[in-house]
Amino acid sequence: MTEFTHFDANGNAVMVDISNKKSTSRIAVAVGRIRMDSVCFTAVCEGAVKKGDVLSVAQIGGIMGVKRTSELIPLCHVLNLTTCSVTFSLCPETSEIEARCTVKCEGMTGVEMEALTGVSVALLTIYDMCKAVDKRMEISGIHLVEKIGGKSGHFLYTEKDVMK
Repeated sequence: MTEFTHFDANGNAVMVDISNKKSTSRIAVAVGRIRMDSVCFTAVCEGAVKKGDVLSVAQIGGIMGVKRTSELIPLCHVLNLTTCSVTFSLCPETSEIEARCTVKCEGMTGVEMEALTGVSVALLTIYDMCKAVDKRMEISGIHLVEKIGGKSGHFLYTEKDVMK
């Protein structure tokens, strides 16, 4: 069984010591979805939401979330990010929007938490901008899709990884 890394021998929470780790190129990609009713989905697609361009604001919100991850997640390291992108795919058949966040850095620890935070904040921003139209929106499926770099190597999410 893999041991948790954020506890010392006495069970106290600690920030992992990465001082002896090698600096490498790190990439993480995370995704998540928000489902809404068809009226709300159409309003987002047509730019008709009163608060403004939902996806542009959510994209900036996601990037801001990435940059603030170490302030939001206890024991998360401050990283020198080299790039970040937040993109959206529209799924009209299900009235869903999929958010995808890709984060890169050169460093001694990975950027998985940053990618996951970016997706979460982007989706929460969509919710905030659309809640006057649809309060029943559902955010789901937030997960790491890919991780490259570091001691644990390459991780790629597949359908067999889905938790039962």
